[in-house]
Amino acid sequence: MIFAVLVVIFAYLIGSISFAVVFSKIFMKDDIRTHGSGNAGTTNMMREGGFLPGALTFICDALKGFVACYVGKIVFGVMNIQNADEWAIYGAFICGVACMLGHVFPIFFGFRGGKGIATSVGIFAVCNPIAIAIGLAVFAIIVLVFRYVSVASITAAITVVTLTMVFYNDVALLLPQAVLAVVMGLIVILKHIENIKRIFNGTENKIGTGGKK
Repeated sequence: MIFAVLVVIFAYLIGSISFAVVFSKIFMKDDIRTHGSGNAGTTNMMREGGFLPGALTFICDALKGFVACYVGKIVFGVMNIQNADEWAIYGAFICGVACMLGHVFPIFFGFRGGKGIATSVGIFAVCNPIAIAIGLAVFAIIVLVFRYVSVASITAAITVVTLTMVFYNDVALLLPQAVLAVVMGLIVILKHIENIKRIFNGTENKIGTGGKK
């Protein structure tokens, strides 16, 4: 149990590494949270810093989600050899939530983080690859059609959470998987409240507008 607690703490701490802030200070010599929408995430980095720092932010944020869940899956799996697969699933989802909370409320950066989209890609790549693959397809289609990243993000989050309940790992684990997936989905949606308000006000930026580059 000590190792279980430690790996959850690890997941939160790795989630707390705000790569948007790190890369903005490297490429822009400033904190991305003082530019554009003020969000420490891929979209704001793309708009304000350019493609390279934005792409690096997405990749690293996704990787930290993947690493946190994969380590959690391994550690929880060896805690109970007789029910290794069951415990591994618990570990992946629990560490996913911890990593997501770290990303949104990073202890290293004043608890002002991103919205969790890129990080959730890495998380669900471990927790439910089918759900995230379809979710990414939905995200891409909505961005191409409507050009709103926020709308695509919210819709993709709802899609992934719903599909987690369809492509579940084990029927006995459906409820805990559903609960933890819903928690992560709600975090993403709640972080987009301001975007939702701007959409209704007609002031939300579309792809290709509102940025310096």
